[in-house]
Amino acid sequence: MPVLSPTAMDNGSCCLLEGEPISQVMPPLLILVFVLGALGNGVALCGFCFHMKTWKSSTIYLFNLAVADFFLMICLPLRTDYYLRHRQWIFGDSPCRLVLFTLAMNRAGSIVFLTVVAVDRYFKVVHPHHTMNAISNRTAAAIACVLWTLVIMGTVYLLMESHLCVQGPASSCESFIMESANGWHDIMFQLEFFLPLTIILFCSFKVVWSLRRRQQLARQARMRRAIRFITVVASVFITCYLPSALARLYFLWTVSSSACDPSVHTALHVTLSFTYLNSMLDPLVYYFSSPSFPKFYAKLTNLQLETQTPRALDDSEVGRDANLESLS
Repeated sequence: MPVLSPTAMDNGSCCLLEGEPISQVMPPLLILVFVLGALGNGVALCGFCFHMKTWKSSTIYLFNLAVADFFLMICLPLRTDYYLRHRQWIFGDSPCRLVLFTLAMNRAGSIVFLTVVAVDRYFKVVHPHHTMNAISNRTAAAIACVLWTLVIMGTVYLLMESHLCVQGPASSCESFIMESANGWHDIMFQLEFFLPLTIILFCSFKVVWSLRRRQQLARQARMRRAIRFITVVASVFITCYLPSALARLYFLWTVSSSACDPSVHTALHVTLSFTYLNSMLDPLVYYFSSPSFPKFYAKLTNLQLETQTPRALDDSEVGRDANLESLS
């Protein structure tokens, strides 16, 4: 059973749980997310930078989604160390603020650009002649800069106060405290999910409905690809962000009885870990976004096979020469 200990921090009291199962579950999960996320997004960024010959507005939005995932990769080793030490933060106050800010920025940035990608596909499919489909790459880049500015403005408050919860030699580093609502942090946490969720579900429904109506006119392959893409966007969004939003809502609705409750505390940590999965699942969004990415991945696979084949031939030739020498 977790041991519950109330303690104090600069911005109020907080709850420190010791020995909870989350410290055993989180490290392997974060290591897996880091390895697969770094690999998937590294390949995706290489595809964007070196393989994508023609950039469009949708490409710019997807590139910024990959950039948001890169911020998460920076933080995961520190968070893994934190859980390996059973939620003891050893790096001090300023790194704690910076890591929590970067994690929040990753979450908000990923949500924003997943939503923009869904909206962009909605206009291209449902309103193909709309002026939104004719915006230049420079305009799309300016939109991305504005969105990043809004993301930073919405999360910069995490840099303004301490999040260390100190009790004796141990200190935790958490953006949420578990004895009360967190004011603006809770507002942003819920707003960042439910507003984009509404937009993404609306866009997904309209895209599928529109393509089904035009099934006789549309090319079958393009229709299936568009439906798969918007379905993947909605699935990644819901899988990564719905559990933590519901867990925090449950706490807010039952705050009088859930304050410092070990099971609720653990549930929030587990569901928050799902938000880290976005960096591992977003490469699926890139894969289904355009035929260019499957071709790029196939090219990488063929290149790897080509580099292995000559080596195998060389080994066989060496063995053949050795046999000839032994016979002689």
